[in-house]
Amino acid sequence: MSAYQQNADWSATSVLVTGGAGFIGSHLVELLVAAGARVRVLDTLATGHRENLSAVAESITLHETDIRELDWATYLAEHPTDVLFHLAANAYVPPSVETPAVDCELNFATTFRLLEALRVTRWPGRLVFASSAAVYGNSVRVPIREDDPTVPISPYGVGKLAAERYLAVFAQLYGLRLASVRFFSAFGPRQRKQVVFDLLAKLERDRERLFIHGDGTQVRDFLYVEDAARSAMIVAANAPLRGEAYNVGAGSEYTIDQLAKSLCRITGVQPDFDYSGSNRPGDPEKLVVDISRLCDIGYRPAVDFDQGLAQTVAWYESVTGVRWS
Repeated sequence: MSAYQQNADWSATSVLVTGGAGFIGSHLVELLVAAGARVRVLDTLATGHRENLSAVAESITLHETDIRELDWATYLAEHPTDVLFHLAANAYVPPSVETPAVDCELNFATTFRLLEALRVTRWPGRLVFASSAAVYGNSVRVPIREDDPTVPISPYGVGKLAAERYLAVFAQLYGLRLASVRFFSAFGPRQRKQVVFDLLAKLERDRERLFIHGDGTQVRDFLYVEDAARSAMIVAANAPLRGEAYNVGAGSEYTIDQLAKSLCRITGVQPDFDYSGSNRPGDPEKLVVDISRLCDIGYRPAVDFDQGLAQTVAWYESVTGVRWS
């Protein structure tokens, strides 16, 4: 067992979370508040939601701000920050395929402007950047390790990888304390897109037929959102922060077919499966992750696949009012 602690003391730590009203960001904010941090959130609320932070609203400062228009040097001078979690971004592959210029601005250019401000001001804090498994593209082997080839097949993956590369160079050249976390197939409450939510929405609409992209054999390492959020905190607390990247997953693999069958078992719905036969553009066939580098600094997945799915279904029922039987 690693000597590192999963539950570091964050009391009196000043933390800024960009995209903190979003899916992973809001769970991260809740964990930070529970750990005693003083948390400030920047979010446009374009895809994030104020209600995602309702449980901690009295304990944080939320600014509805577009960081594309932010003067970072001035902002950080006025709001000294010990740790910065940079999650604000386009979080999905399909929009990047449709409008790559927008994705480049959101995922790369915005991050570069932040890094440049940190360089110019010689910022002394710690930054963790939310990257993605999409940097690997179609992996050459599984499980994927951090030193495997990065050959993204979507503009989303390219933007995340470019930001990662600048992060690494800025850490090495300018002595900034920076690291990236590559999330694999995160799911859970408050996620209103992606495969788990999409399958539940399809089951709600049509309980006789479930449409599935591809042939169901696509493989993913499904990461429960609270584990994703905890991993970022562990990296900020325990990592060397020299520009390195960490794979973040559950360390298990499931096919889309297994996911769909598990959701059907939990909901009690028994539809016929209807496969498209081909993946959507930009979606890799297999994403399975080696998380040993992250485990070496104290990470352990805490929520297993079925438990996470059950909690996600319960949340979906609470926000939609659906009754499965």
